[in-house]
Amino acid sequence: MGKKVKKEVEPPPKDVFDPLLIESKTAATVVLMLSSPEEEVLAKACDAIYKFASKGDENKVTLLGLGAVERLYKLISHEDPIVRRNAMMVFGIMASNHDVKKLLRELDVTNALLSHLVPEEDVVIHEFATLCLAQMAVDYTTKVQIFEQGGLEPLIRLLDSPDPDVKKNSVECIYLLVQDFQSRAAVCELNVIPPLLELLKSEYPVIQLLALQTLEVISKDRETRIILGENQGLDCLLKILETNEFNDLHVEALAVLGNCLEDVHAMQLIQQTGGLKKLLSFVGDSTVPDIQKNAAKAIAKAAYDSENRKILNEEEVENCLINLLEIDNDGVKVAASQAISAMCENLSSKRVFGLQGIPQLVELLSSNNEEVKEAAVIALSNLTTASPSNSSTVAEAEGIEPLVKTLNAQRDGAVANAAAVLTNMAMQEPLRLSIQSHGAMSALAEPLRSTNSQVQSRAALLVAALGCDADARAELRNAGGLGPLVELLHSKNKEVRRNACWAVMVCASDELTAVELCRLGALDILEEINLSTGRKNNFSEAALEKLLDNNLSQKYSQMGYLSSSNIITDGFYDYGQIKPGIKLLSLEELSMQELTDRRATIFINAKPQEDVLAVEEKPQNSSYEQTTLSPVSRKSSREKSSLMVSPVEEKQEPPGRRSSFSKSSSREKGLRKGKGKKEEEKMIDVTQIISKVQDEINQENAQWQAPPDFILLDYINDASKTILPLTTTREQVVALAQFVADKMGGAIEKEKLHDFSWELHISEIEYELKSNVVPIGKVKKGTFYHRALLFKVIADRIGIGCSLVRGEYNRAWNEVKLVDDSPQGVTGLLLPPQEYIVDLMFEPGFLMKQGSAEADQYKRI
Repeated sequence: MGKKVKKEVEPPPKDVFDPLLIESKTAATVVLMLSSPEEEVLAKACDAIYKFASKGDENKVTLLGLGAVERLYKLISHEDPIVRRNAMMVFGIMASNHDVKKLLRELDVTNALLSHLVPEEDVVIHEFATLCLAQMAVDYTTKVQIFEQGGLEPLIRLLDSPDPDVKKNSVECIYLLVQDFQSRAAVCELNVIPPLLELLKSEYPVIQLLALQTLEVISKDRETRIILGENQGLDCLLKILETNEFNDLHVEALAVLGNCLEDVHAMQLIQQTGGLKKLLSFVGDSTVPDIQKNAAKAIAKAAYDSENRKILNEEEVENCLINLLEIDNDGVKVAASQAISAMCENLSSKRVFGLQGIPQLVELLSSNNEEVKEAAVIALSNLTTASPSNSSTVAEAEGIEPLVKTLNAQRDGAVANAAAVLTNMAMQEPLRLSIQSHGAMSALAEPLRSTNSQVQSRAALLVAALGCDADARAELRNAGGLGPLVELLHSKNKEVRRNACWAVMVCASDELTAVELCRLGALDILEEINLSTGRKNNFSEAALEKLLDNNLSQKYSQMGYLSSSNIITDGFYDYGQIKPGIKLLSLEELSMQELTDRRATIFINAKPQEDVLAVEEKPQNSSYEQTTLSPVSRKSSREKSSLMVSPVEEKQEPPGRRSSFSKSSSREKGLRKGKGKKEEEKMIDVTQIISKVQDEINQENAQWQAPPDFILLDYINDASKTILPLTTTREQVVALAQFVADKMGGAIEKEKLHDFSWELHISEIEYELKSNVVPIGKVKKGTFYHRALLFKVIADRIGIGCSLVRGEYNRAWNEVKLVDDSPQGVTGLLLPPQEYIVDLMFEPGFLMKQGSAEADQYKRI
């Protein structure tokens, strides 16, 4: 037998490390292992970190603090596929943390992530790379980076991936990217529609939902809607709506469909296939508020096109919308009201809503939800525009009161449109009166103070619509609405300024309001506006003219001219010429001033006394005597008119006594010289009555009134008896001229004009009355401007048309238009009227043709 040989075992190489199993319980140790050169160590370390990070957000923050993200970033591009895969998995779940995402943006990882979306890469890497991108794409800067680095194309390609997680992450990332318009345009060119429609067939609801949400965003572009239609996308959407199993997708499907229906072609296509009828039926049968709301929104979007409105009207969409108004959900009510607003552009729809929908909309005005209230009133605004019948229906539905209340709603849109509805309704007089009776003018005071230009404009327009009635103007005046209205004249908004001018023009239709508007500065603002070619408008010019026409004292002082249509009434006064921008004080304010050396203010007040006692006790000799200007309450001004009694003899005031032309609380006393004892006793009785009534006057309700001018009243009565019966206007003019001259000192020779001491006479009257305010009846020596004013006053009362013109150096004259006789031998020829200047000074009654040498000389003597 041979000898056994023992085989020796060779020892391992000295440079080889024996395998070592390490069990680490600290994250820091494992993070250090990410720097190992061994693939197996790296793979196991990544796997351990993945499990640790999956346990919660705190662990991710811990790893971030240990520097794991920077090491992992290097490993996602490792040559070993397992290391690369495991590192990408960690990256994907770590990106959900806000601080981690911030660091990833700083490291600019998007390019590296996108490079792994190639077809040959592992599907797990696809899954977690797209997950990381989807989580980072929430930030705008990352969206831009992905777009600029060409990330859309690989993401769209992965929509066809066999792995559902890859599909889900890819479509989610695309959905986030298309929020930006650049990406939205790019995906259309990259043919994203077919794969998105294919995703609608997925067995995973989350993928279907994300696909629909993406389609909703991109279908806002017309090109995308066309491609969607070409790829049978409308049929696919309708099938989803018809399938009860997909009820969780109905809201989003409706949203996409709503975008598609904006195109007439898509609308026609869906109508032809019967889809539109199915859609409306589906909405009518649904009880899901979100579905009903989205359906109404879809109809509203589609209704912005006239052809679409026509198609919707043919399908009787109005009934569907009216039914939605009854749904007990505020969001549905808002959407339905908005759709009704849009459909109102179609006249047929407008008529249908007028017959059925207005009562429901009026009811919504009382909603506690301000958005519902606003949507309803906007719909009513559109329904009543250019539709008197619908305006009447709103009134019949008792809509006026809630509309007036809506003028003080919280939302500017509601206020502006409530004013618009009321303006539309105010075009009919019965409705206008009803609106006024509900206090609309008082309610407008606050909207006129709004800072919203639409509210300002609509409120001013409503003032213009309602202000044609005196009661409405008084209500606005008492509510303090004129001040903010005047402020709107300063507006830089063209429409606001225009409507404010319109409102001022309407409100200036009576003297009280016109005077108040002038006091608030409207006159100066309008003059400034009319000097600017860019700011003036037709209403600003008309408003200025109307303001002056109803405040003749201001007009004459400022313009120096009153036309034949400017009828002088009681309360008028001639202050003299004032410069633009200078405020004209009221007659009351002027009467309160102390006597000065300035020009006398001549006032007109031929108001007859209404009290029987005062009429009976009025003396035959009506010489004007001093009368105290007293505060008289509005209520009792007629009852106490007997306080204004003119005594026969003037009673001299002791030196230093308070002016008789000032507001005084003392009782008015008058001495009348009678012929017998009965007359004196009667006067005592009257005085006692006066004293008793005067004591009862409530000073808080007092209103200043100018004293009556009985002399002027007699002038007018005498002229009516002697001049009015004359057969021709020419005869009346001549007779009136002679009448006026006779009352004002008679004819004056031209050469002795400087000797006519009218100034001294006026000064004596002022001293006597202790005031610069003088009644015209008191003037017995009058110069040009006194006579011209008296001529105009009497002419206006007895119906003779004449103008009043102020000249220089105390000159003033009257212009009348008369028809000359036909030439001899010619009959039946009607000549045009000629304008004449009336001589009241030198040859009273002499008529000088306008433009003649003698007329020009009369004006400048």
